[in-house]
Amino acid sequence: MKATKALAKRLKEVIINGKWVAGTNVKEQIEDLTCEQALIEISGLNSIAALTFHINYYISGVSDFFENGKLVIRDKYSFDLPPLESEDDWQKLKNDLFSNTERLASHIENLADSDLEKVFVDEKYGDYNRNMAGIIEHCYYHFGQIRLIRKLLPNFHS
Repeated sequence: MKATKALAKRLKEVIINGKWVAGTNVKEQIEDLTCEQALIEISGLNSIAALTFHINYYISGVSDFFENGKLVIRDKYSFDLPPLESEDDWQKLKNDLFSNTERLASHIENLADSDLEKVFVDEKYGDYNRNMAGIIEHCYYHFGQIRLIRKLLPNFHS
């Protein structure tokens, strides 16, 4: 399998359609949560909604880079979740994550394997391989947080 295709597959596995290692994925963990549940903050942890926004922020920003050649995302804005005032707002955030994951996976898959060794944006960021693998690792890190928070939700009483 082409290396870029394997990276794209791993990204989709963690977010939308895989069962690798954890036996589930982000989509399965957030799909049936209500907006109210997604906004609960337990013991100072980020809410599931905030984590969903955060993951999508980077996936969307890197997808935009592939499309316009400019990386404009900044870490300081990555948790700036806009107010979710309805179930529709929550559903839109989830759908954005899923569609942006497909979009980024498509961009990764369309790279030549040799492109993985090229500089990504600036030398200080390393190569494409490091950055695409880093996004996947970032997703798994926050996916673990979502899983733990999800397990705590039934026991949470506000």
